[in-house]
Amino acid sequence: MFKFISNNKNAIYGGLLASVFTGVGIFFLGNVSGYEAKHLLKVSLNSLNMLCNTIVLASATILALLLTLLSVSDGSKNTLKKRHYQQVLSIAKFDVVLFISALILFQFFNIPIAESENVPTSWFKIIYWTTLSSTSIISGMMITVILMLYNAVTNLIAIIGLGDEEHPLLSKENAAEKIEEKKEKMKT
Repeated sequence: MFKFISNNKNAIYGGLLASVFTGVGIFFLGNVSGYEAKHLLKVSLNSLNMLCNTIVLASATILALLLTLLSVSDGSKNTLKKRHYQQVLSIAKFDVVLFISALILFQFFNIPIAESENVPTSWFKIIYWTTLSSTSIISGMMITVILMLYNAVTNLIAIIGLGDEEHPLLSKENAAEKIEEKKEKMKT
């Protein structure tokens, strides 16, 4: 856990900053009554559904794009250190948590709770604040995933595209062996 945080601290700070920024916006809404919360929940449900739907689609797309990132990494003439693949694995794990969280919230928002007459009005205040807080968190998580992916892509660009021979993720030990393996594969 600590290794994940230390390896991705800039991305995590970006996500936390986005969550805090959104949370401050929520805080400025002030105290609302149960009736106001019910009305605000009805008004914002379509937007919240769209946000969750967008995050679910984006996180699923990111998982598919990670496969492309891996094939580019493997197809490179350079040999990358295990740290690069651990970085990609961390992105995938974090992205799956985001995907599941957004999907659960999406399902929650589809429950017609604002139409129910059996729910006490005082609960709407709790539901409203929980909803806004959770969407703030998943928005921050999405930004974290994007920043982690950005770091992985910029590392690959530096190694493969710009030919940075001194990059910290570049392994020099197996580079000659990898070139020979590729030449053998091409012959067959």
